[in-house]
Amino acid sequence: GVKVANPDLSVWMITGDGDGLSIGGNHLMHLLRRNLDINVLLFNNRIYGLTKGQYSPTSEVGKKTKSTPVGSVDYPVNPLLFALGSEATFIARTTDTDQKHMLETFKAAQAHKGTSFIEVFQNCVIFNNKTFDPITGRDVRNDQVLYLEEGKPLVFGQESGKGIRLNGLDPEVVSAESDEEKAKLLIHHSKSPNAAYPTLLAQMTYPTFPTPLGVLRQLEGRETYEESVIGQIQSSQSNGRGSLQELLTGKNSWVVE
Repeated sequence: GVKVANPDLSVWMITGDGDGLSIGGNHLMHLLRRNLDINVLLFNNRIYGLTKGQYSPTSEVGKKTKSTPVGSVDYPVNPLLFALGSEATFIARTTDTDQKHMLETFKAAQAHKGTSFIEVFQNCVIFNNKTFDPITGRDVRNDQVLYLEEGKPLVFGQESGKGIRLNGLDPEVVSAESDEEKAKLLIHHSKSPNAAYPTLLAQMTYPTFPTPLGVLRQLEGRETYEESVIGQIQSSQSNGRGSLQELLTGKNSWVVE
């Protein structure tokens, strides 16, 4: 409502893995498909933090919490796949431990015209401390994080010595030390309308693959929700002033005598 009333306003919506993907999952899905020109930050800490430590939709299988004392049997939701399924036009991931990367991601989201969805890996020091350390910890992130750069090959590891290439339709980790090996790697293109590539990235998970960070998808040219609403209003107004009585009675009413 606020964006339709004031299209020039920069709107940032903050949600979490519990609120956004459980209680508010239905609202989030329709927000993404409608493509309002706002920015959505989903802080994922794999736990219900504000409600004191219950398992969330993104908690791992086997997670022991106050509400799952012997371990969760639920398969976790992948926020990026959720956004892709809702046909969001901008999808990205960053982490709270890398402020430079987080700022760059937020700037890209703000520049995008349409709904920008950003998953932020966030540590909950009280109820789920160090949950992302196997991925983003200082001593392992070179081998466990894949930074996405537009138009560049998918490389990671010490001195970018490893990369991702396709084996049929499946990604695989290979050496990327020589020019010949690098020439076979996947090149990052976030602006393709085909959802297959960002889906491939979203499904690359620890420990089999490095975890992608950056912009997975950014589609241009799709009309925003507020543009559609304003255009509809202007089209109706161009027909001239209407009659309330005609609106009430219409063509499908009759008088019974």
